[in-house]
Amino acid sequence: MHQYDLYGIGAALLDTEIEVTDSDLQQLGIDKGVMTLVEDDRQQQLVRDLKDHMVTASRACGGSGANTIIGASYFGLDTFYSCKVAADENGDFYRDNLTAAGVAYPEALRNADSDGTTGKCLVLITPDAERSMNTYLGISAELSVAELDHDAIANSRWTYIEGYLVSSPTGRAAAVALRKQAETSGVKTALSLSDPMMVQLFHDGLKEMIGDKVDLLFCNRDEALKFSDTDDLTTAAQSLRDHCRAFAITLGADGALLWDGNHEYRVTAPTVKAIDTNGAGDMFAGAFLYGINREMSFEEAGTFACAAAAQVVSQFGPRLRPEQHAELLAQTANA
Repeated sequence: MHQYDLYGIGAALLDTEIEVTDSDLQQLGIDKGVMTLVEDDRQQQLVRDLKDHMVTASRACGGSGANTIIGASYFGLDTFYSCKVAADENGDFYRDNLTAAGVAYPEALRNADSDGTTGKCLVLITPDAERSMNTYLGISAELSVAELDHDAIANSRWTYIEGYLVSSPTGRAAAVALRKQAETSGVKTALSLSDPMMVQLFHDGLKEMIGDKVDLLFCNRDEALKFSDTDDLTTAAQSLRDHCRAFAITLGADGALLWDGNHEYRVTAPTVKAIDTNGAGDMFAGAFLYGINREMSFEEAGTFACAAAAQVVSQFGPRLRPEQHAELLAQTANA
């Protein structure tokens, strides 16, 4: 009997979403559609430059892995999350968000007394719904094996590793240690490639995090192509099989391509008007992991995950409101 369905690890970031134009991105020198790591002074300068946009800004506990774990928790999984925050107001806000979502976390996070700054991410949303992220990792850059809870790992059914950790040497080491313990303990492993820029800059580091093979790999089309060094999705899908026992490749409005280790499936996504793609892949992963933990088939889990991701992109913010999770589950049951 497992205490947790899902154990995750990732960066703890306070997300601030701001609506901007493509012209704004060009004037500020921001690369569109990817995550860029920045220093605190650069991020503060961006906030000053965007002060006229801040009236509509919204703040949320975030980070890719956290979005996935929180989504899975609201759907009904028993979850645990390892991350690192500082002893500041944002750190308090972050812990409160995890608690409200029913996510357990290590005692060290509960009593965080670390100097420094809790990580922050400016998420700039353009009219085409694309998100461009400028991230100051703050103390999340120091996430390490010290933040792992070995008892919780051993008592979980699945582990989930955020690919963004590859950019931090200590974070990458923690991800590798988590995967290795999970493998030793008979716990299934899942990993997300997270972002095309991470794949481009840290390809070898991601392969180290993956090891021989993870049980389930999440990525989007661009990440799959970059990781496999091809411009053909069929070739990429075949190549990914060398690194995982199953995968889910999200294709935006075209749904997802899934492989369960034996068969490939294409699932469709509901037609919606996208206004903010931030968190879509995170929600897909959380909903998919919920589905396979609750004995859905890969096709069923993929269809459910596409519906959840479609709901996310049709509104602002990287996550659903708590009540929307129950609504999606009810719609799935009725279908």
